[in-house]
Amino acid sequence: MSADLVTDTVQGFTYDGFEEVRKVFAGHLESGQDVGASFCATKNGETIIDLWGGYADPARTRPWVKDTIVNVYSTTKTMTALTALLLADRGKLDFDAPVARYWPEFAANGKERIKVSHLMSHSAGLSGWKEKITKDDLYDWEKATSLLAAQAPFWEPGTAPGYHAMTQGYLVGEVIRRIDGRTVGTVFREEIAEPLGADFHIGLPASEDSRVAELIPPVAGDAVGDQPNMSELVRNMSMNPGIDVAETKTRAWRGAEIPAAGGTGNARSIAEIHAILANGGVAKGKRFMSEAGCRKALELQIEGTDKVMNVPARFGMGFGLSGGLLPLPNANSMFWGGYGGSLAIIDMDAKTTFGYAMNRMVGTTTGDLRAFGLAMAMWDALSK
Repeated sequence: MSADLVTDTVQGFTYDGFEEVRKVFAGHLESGQDVGASFCATKNGETIIDLWGGYADPARTRPWVKDTIVNVYSTTKTMTALTALLLADRGKLDFDAPVARYWPEFAANGKERIKVSHLMSHSAGLSGWKEKITKDDLYDWEKATSLLAAQAPFWEPGTAPGYHAMTQGYLVGEVIRRIDGRTVGTVFREEIAEPLGADFHIGLPASEDSRVAELIPPVAGDAVGDQPNMSELVRNMSMNPGIDVAETKTRAWRGAEIPAAGGTGNARSIAEIHAILANGGVAKGKRFMSEAGCRKALELQIEGTDKVMNVPARFGMGFGLSGGLLPLPNANSMFWGGYGGSLAIIDMDAKTTFGYAMNRMVGTTTGDLRAFGLAMAMWDALSK
């Protein structure tokens, strides 16, 4: 049973027993913590919560409607990881293989032994570009990937995690392109998003621009790159090139395939796509992967203090695992969040997924208390 609702602040539905999640969501909008947002959850492959509300612009002139989408920054990484997991499940990609098997130029400067698994787990030592680049270089796939292939790692690969904030998408995406021949955004669209009817895009067509919510940057002093006494790795990650939230309003950003940060979607698409992983490879009645292929994501690759984020990290194959930065109620769970606050959680034990996407940003790069509050209300309801 579901309870449909339309109030001044919230639209959508919750199944019976999950009304507290709606109250938390509405509270964020009413308090101003959120300007516009969406939250969605699935259980056993069925969508049990789908909420949206507020406004798609800071002037509060455009309502956030059912099909509003927004740039979710690093939550995009979960879609890129899923695409790689799909190819691995089909026998096309071996995570234990050296990257150079698929991308020979990558072997330069002592990188011949870096494995694909190192790329997936932020442990390749390539957390940024050594050569100075501009924001326009992010739109030049050949340049962005060639520079990474040519440079030496910042630290010994495989010895420590260090968040590959922008580079991971180019690295994993180029491996996918070398194997498949299609770009990562195309493989994702044709093999995952379109078969599911999911509204998530790595490379957004211009025809969809009118549906995109405008991101509201973090307050001054709270943004990435504002922190004092940054380490050289953090400075390189956040300032080469600098992160300009206004860039997400451009056609260049929206249309480009930036597989670590440029994805556009909403909570519904995040939760319903990751139902593939939560439900042993099946979503909306279609089998995409084997259960073993899904569980590959849970295999711990590296843990320790992240050299870039300076927080405890436990990385699986493309996802953060429970017990590091984010303790989760169930062991077989994974997550990742985006700059500003978006979040994806996949709980394989409960066969549940959560997605959260919003336009009012805070300074976090890995999800924030708004999303965690919704997730905790969700878990509390599931336990009753």
